[in-house]
Amino acid sequence: MANSLNNNDKSSQNTRFYHPYQDFNVPRLYNLPTSPENLFPELENRTNRCWDENLVFYTGMAYLTGAVGGGVTGTLEGLRAAEKGDSFKIGVNRVLNSGGQSARRIGNSLGMVGLIFSTTESAMHYFTDKDDMVNNTIAGLATGILYKAAVGPRSAAIAGVFGGIVAAAIVAGKQTLRRYGPI
Repeated sequence: MANSLNNNDKSSQNTRFYHPYQDFNVPRLYNLPTSPENLFPELENRTNRCWDENLVFYTGMAYLTGAVGGGVTGTLEGLRAAEKGDSFKIGVNRVLNSGGQSARRIGNSLGMVGLIFSTTESAMHYFTDKDDMVNNTIAGLATGILYKAAVGPRSAAIAGVFGGIVAAAIVAGKQTLRRYGPI
């Protein structure tokens, strides 16, 4: 604490000042580290996200993508379904209802796909201790099978093949971007 209150201490090069009240006449109170901090020392050397971070990331991104895409498609459906004699309020209500219904349905569906994929990918990573294209492809295959298992074996098999192909394409695209992209 004494180090963070001293503005003239330049001996610590691994810190940066955080000054939320820079427009006011108060001393700098916080001296933050520039390197990432971990609660547990064994987390410092990990190269990928852990299962709970994957769960939140994949589920959230899938839900958000589905909600935005579903909202756009539902809004377009509502605009196409507008009738000539409708008042403005009825037309707006039709568009909002259609967009909200479609966003909710597609967002929840893709959120479940993200949840299943993150669980199966983390399980594959746990059992094989590798994070490679094969694990992601198998996780995509299992996701498709589990997502459509209630419909029937044929639909589950088709969805599994589709999920495996999509997962392999995403991993291949990510590796291609890392190799040839400007990142």
